[in-house]
Amino acid sequence: MIKVYKVKIGEKVYEVEVESVREINGTITTPQSTTTAVPTSVATPTGSGTKVEAPMQGLVVSIEVTPGTRVKAGDTLLVLEAMKMENPIVSPVDGVVESITVSKGDTVDGGALVATIS
Repeated sequence: MIKVYKVKIGEKVYEVEVESVREINGTITTPQSTTTAVPTSVATPTGSGTKVEAPMQGLVVSIEVTPGTRVKAGDTLLVLEAMKMENPIVSPVDGVVESITVSKGDTVDGGALVATIS
């Protein structure tokens, strides 16, 4: 026997067909998720520090650090909105923020310099 369910995600409604199965008592376990951080910035080491570039075109919606802030690899430097998603731009290295070259509200191109970490 097949059952039809309607599932609403956001504003869209989907019909899902599920074949009837026998029920058993027991527990359901799910494996622990092992997530690997996806780099959300492009870094270029230079003699004057590590240059952090925007990975894509977008709008700067917030800046989380100021020059002189000590950061660790993975700390959020700023948030870039692209394709209606907010993307944290993170520090690729441990160090001190030397400069932030964008301001909140700026539109940046992919590859644009957004910060320098020394």
